[in-house]
Amino acid sequence: MMNNAAEAYKRQQVMTATPEALTLMLYDGCLRFMKEGLEAMEQKKWEQCNTSLQKAQNIINEFRVTLDMKYEIAHQLMPLYDYVYNSLVEANMRSKPEKVTECMDIIKELRSAWAQAMIKARKEKGAS
Repeated sequence: MMNNAAEAYKRQQVMTATPEALTLMLYDGCLRFMKEGLEAMEQKKWEQCNTSLQKAQNIINEFRVTLDMKYEIAHQLMPLYDYVYNSLVEANMRSKPEKVTECMDIIKELRSAWAQAMIKARKEKGAS
């Protein structure tokens, strides 16, 4: 029963979130899946590791396909997303925990920058 309520709450959060908030949720999910993948890798739970890292790769792929290339920032983000995606594939195939850690650091930086941009935009919107 409790699980259903939690799922319903989470679904409601996603359904009512702004695109900016959804992006933040995706960054959070990506980090969570990389952490799960890393922990599974360290415990040699290969199937779980593979599943988690593929979920992270799917999120990175979503970021790549939704980038609007008419903005300069998109041209800066695309190589980063490509690098993270390819590094996660390599980490998964060759069992390289240091690659997962490196990807997590990059995504943490991007998440932080995104959160800061959201705060700045909210302040600017409030001022106008």
